[in-house]
Amino acid sequence: MYYRRSSSGILKSAIPVTHRNQDYDEAGFQTLLSMQERHFWYRGRHRFLLKALDRFMPMTRSQLLAIDLGGGVGGWVRYLTDRRGEHFQRIALADSSEIGLKIAGKILPLGVDRYQIDLMNLGWEDEWDIAFMLDVIEHIPDDIEAVRQAAKALKPGGLLFVATPAFQQFWSYNDDLAKHLRRYRRSDFQAIAEQTGLKLLESRYFMFFLSPLYFLSRFKPGFDKLSEEKKRNVVEDQHKVPAAPLNAALTVVFAAETPLGHWLSFP
Repeated sequence: MYYRRSSSGILKSAIPVTHRNQDYDEAGFQTLLSMQERHFWYRGRHRFLLKALDRFMPMTRSQLLAIDLGGGVGGWVRYLTDRRGEHFQRIALADSSEIGLKIAGKILPLGVDRYQIDLMNLGWEDEWDIAFMLDVIEHIPDDIEAVRQAAKALKPGGLLFVATPAFQQFWSYNDDLAKHLRRYRRSDFQAIAEQTGLKLLESRYFMFFLSPLYFLSRFKPGFDKLSEEKKRNVVEDQHKVPAAPLNAALTVVFAAETPLGHWLSFP
């Protein structure tokens, strides 16, 4: 598929892409940008993922091509370029939302390409060395096809990093409101790999130390009886960056999982 750069600097395909705003409300992108820079969860996830990248990426090469598929406003791409940019010839951000990509353009370094994509029809083949799908496939009805599209976009020997919410027993009202369709276990990743022609190199759980607190934070008796407006207010409050002392403490706890969580396999 051919992508042409628009007047906004975003690369678009000849086939128009429709963003599912009912599932991914573009009104929250500015809040998401703030969270990705400051929230303990994003700090911990990014730190854990960067360690995984260091373990598998060929560090002797500096001409690698990488793309974040469904990367929203570019928090991970900015984190990656700031810390490992010298290893890449090109790092790109891809998402279906033009608004999200425009917001990302304000914080991403010059030279980072932004693609408006349809995850179910990427149109790439042997294009990228490394791809990321971070908290993406749990939203997609056909997650297998989405991963298959990403696999086709990779060069032979390329790497795909996928992060998802874990354990169906952790399902809560937040998953419903976030339009999640499923949660995953490590065994699910082996099945996904087998169905998409990929080889599973590793699957690990993270945020292990904070999982009891996470579970309790999602336990809200009577939530189903609240009005839709009050439900949204609860969720918005839970997704705000915590007060500075609490956010700092949770950041420290989560940070302890890197590199520990790469030496030990959390249950």
